[in-house]
Amino acid sequence: MTIATLPTENALYIAGEWQSGINTIANINPSDISENLGQFAQASEAQVEQAISAAKHAQPEWEKTPIERKQAVLQAIGDELIARCDELGTLLSKEEGKPFMEGRGEIYRAGQFFQYFAAEVLRQIGDSADSVRPGVSVEVTREAVGVIAIISPWNFPTATAAWKIAPALAFGNSVIWKPANLTPASAVALTEIIHRQGIPAGTFNLVLGSGSKVGNTLINSSDINGVSFTGSVETGRKVAAATAPNFVRCQLEMGSKNALVIADDADIQIAVEATIAGSFSGAGQKCTASSRLVVMDGIHDAYVEALIKRMSELKVGHALEEGVFMGPVVDGNQLDANFAWIDKARECGAELAFGGEKLNLKHDGHYMSPTLFLNTKNHWDVNQEEVFAPMASVIRVADLDEAIATTNDTRFGLTGGIITQSLRSSALFKQQAQTGCVMVNLPTAGTDYHVPFGGRKESSFGPREQGQYAKEFYTVVKTAYQRPY
Repeated sequence: MTIATLPTENALYIAGEWQSGINTIANINPSDISENLGQFAQASEAQVEQAISAAKHAQPEWEKTPIERKQAVLQAIGDELIARCDELGTLLSKEEGKPFMEGRGEIYRAGQFFQYFAAEVLRQIGDSADSVRPGVSVEVTREAVGVIAIISPWNFPTATAAWKIAPALAFGNSVIWKPANLTPASAVALTEIIHRQGIPAGTFNLVLGSGSKVGNTLINSSDINGVSFTGSVETGRKVAAATAPNFVRCQLEMGSKNALVIADDADIQIAVEATIAGSFSGAGQKCTASSRLVVMDGIHDAYVEALIKRMSELKVGHALEEGVFMGPVVDGNQLDANFAWIDKARECGAELAFGGEKLNLKHDGHYMSPTLFLNTKNHWDVNQEEVFAPMASVIRVADLDEAIATTNDTRFGLTGGIITQSLRSSALFKQQAQTGCVMVNLPTAGTDYHVPFGGRKESSFGPREQGQYAKEFYTVVKTAYQRPY
């Protein structure tokens, strides 16, 4: 099935069948708001309950499916994503707004997640031990959790979903997926690929709709065994509160306010390119974006001058236009929120060094320029709250101690980075940064699929995602004792 023939009004996938919903929503291209990519179905609460029932019924059969069959299913999904990365990357870019090369790269990476966990299916090996009691043996194995609800965001509509769906299926769970309403086409495209793998009906389900209806039904259900959520802290708190009474395990990836430290001895070219990639790619709409630039006195002026020059070279435009570095933000609400933050920064006394403008381009879309503020204070709201915009603030510091203290002076702790040529400085930063991920001479955005991902403080709650650490959330441990006759 090609993109042109994907279901839209019948975009719900429940118990192995495509269904229509109670109504539809328009999927508007943020690069050109005159283009409607389709009307996508919205699920009723009754349809969500149907999906939960189907997943509960199918899960035991899927868990008992031979591991070579499971491996083949995940491998086929990954292979097809990679083979179709140009086609599906185009679709993703059209509905989310990131430039084509980023959209293509996301689809390719999503394929790698499925391929990785296809291999993990065959690596599920338990442990054995001697008991402290003579003649008794001990076996430690892992089993599926059961029914997993996955609630994924719009900023990485395929990749984030893939790194949740792939391990859930690999370890024998059934899945009910609620993607963000802003990016339904990418969700339907991935679902169609999974649908064609012939897995037991109900093993995988797609329910499009709002968080208030679809999301709440999922997180309050006693028939759900685990919830993996990526989104805002406010919504994450609601997920935790809703799942606790039913003792449902939850995994939350939430907000961030990542700092990139530019040390006095930094290579300015490396520092500038890391900033550009970390702060402005994807229009800054990344949980790993470096929105705080913590710059030491000795390099401040030279770094700022070089950064502004590089920012002036960035091309903003339609996601599918050649040479575009930064596309539009995802919708009008996000654009309005971004300019509200720009106004707040100015009211606090920040100096607007570059950008801060709404752009009127060839296509009518949600465009703004990459934005840089100077002379900001770390305690200002603009440096304490997640902005999710192509906007970065420079915070001037005296030395490494102040840089590390500033990095840690936030309620978040997802990623942090430092640009330095000093082994001592990098070692101290890696040891003392209160973040789940630390980058040295790299952008704060950009992680690998085979190692754990997650943060500290209010950025994350529950077991880590990705790599072998994913099994901590998607499996339960069983310890079996046996004495022979």
